[in-house]
Amino acid sequence: MKRVALPLLLVVALLGVAIVGYWMKQPLEAQRVTCAHPLAGCPFTLRGEPARLTFSNQPAPMEPFDLRVTAPDAKSVSAEFQMVGMDMGFNRYDLPRAAANDFAAQVTLPACVSGRRDWILTLEIDGSRYAIPFQAR
Repeated sequence: MKRVALPLLLVVALLGVAIVGYWMKQPLEAQRVTCAHPLAGCPFTLRGEPARLTFSNQPAPMEPFDLRVTAPDAKSVSAEFQMVGMDMGFNRYDLPRAAANDFAAQVTLPACVSGRRDWILTLEIDGSRYAIPFQAR
């Protein structure tokens, strides 16, 4: 009985670790924000209040640009860039407070060897997530 119980217990434990790891890796749901012109600014709603995202210039991989988020009463803002179906590695930016309701940082898109230009910026503001698709040059 012991010869079967120990390997079975080990398999169950490994399966449990795999399930927890898979569950923790799943992204939180993000509210999609349509943004036709990030240079002009992308309005969205945060807790019923108007908020805004702005790029300083049209992003291109490996070229820094300024990212500004106006978010009333926000405590923390972070940004991450990904592509659909492609792991772009860890590239999370915590935006420091620039003014009362403004957060800003100089950020850089990761390199994309496939040459794709379709990106998704995921903003996290105090635990709320927003997915903002945009095109790089």
